[in-house]
Amino acid sequence: MNADTLSDSVPGRRRGFAAGLAVSSVLAGVLLSGCATTHTVKVDSLAKPNAEPTISYEIKNRNPLVADDSLRYQEAAGYVKTALSGKGMYEAPPNTKPDMVVDLDYGVGPPQMRREPVSEPVYITLPGQIRTERVQVGTDSAGRPIYQTVTVQDPPRTEFAGFREYYITVIVYEKYLKLSARETKEAAEGKPQQELWTVDVTSEGESRDIRKNLPVLVAATIDYIGKDTQGQKTIRIKDDNKDIAFVKKGM
Repeated sequence: MNADTLSDSVPGRRRGFAAGLAVSSVLAGVLLSGCATTHTVKVDSLAKPNAEPTISYEIKNRNPLVADDSLRYQEAAGYVKTALSGKGMYEAPPNTKPDMVVDLDYGVGPPQMRREPVSEPVYITLPGQIRTERVQVGTDSAGRPIYQTVTVQDPPRTEFAGFREYYITVIVYEKYLKLSARETKEAAEGKPQQELWTVDVTSEGESRDIRKNLPVLVAATIDYIGKDTQGQKTIRIKDDNKDIAFVKKGM
């Protein structure tokens, strides 16, 4: 739609009042629903049949930009361990062979340009109604009032006129998290160890703060570990989601 084109013509007084009332209702609903941010996350997972019974694991860092002993990695690994515990899995004790190795990779992709639609309400000022009034302008010699008809105009009024829609260009970053579980059995005849399950989650936004987004990304994996989504799914998670609170609680 043209950025300068209104989606509705200038309404009459009754129509403008109804539209303004509708906008007010929407704003009231937003205030009542709280200020929790909603995150849009894409999830893609694969799993072998009967992958879930594999419960003990060893976690491995697959992010070449983060050292294993850094606080940043330890925080990310802690979130993942909490999420895995929610699926009944546990970290294998030292000197104990785990059922699987879980590779952890996460980070921020390069900046990307996006064109996003913006819709904003438009209000117009309409001149006040012109009308005539009979007013007293004086008195005659006998003290009787003298009246005269004058033209007056009511104050201008503001009315809702519709929405203006246009596009803006924004820079977004893709935050990603990938968990890959592989068995610890010896590979046969030089074949690689078999992969048990994978979960890929991504989230786009103007922020490139991966640390702030990690609890959201990790929380999004919980329902899909050891499962097959049959393709990419889009889910929405609010900041007050119980899985996010669970992941953070484990730290």
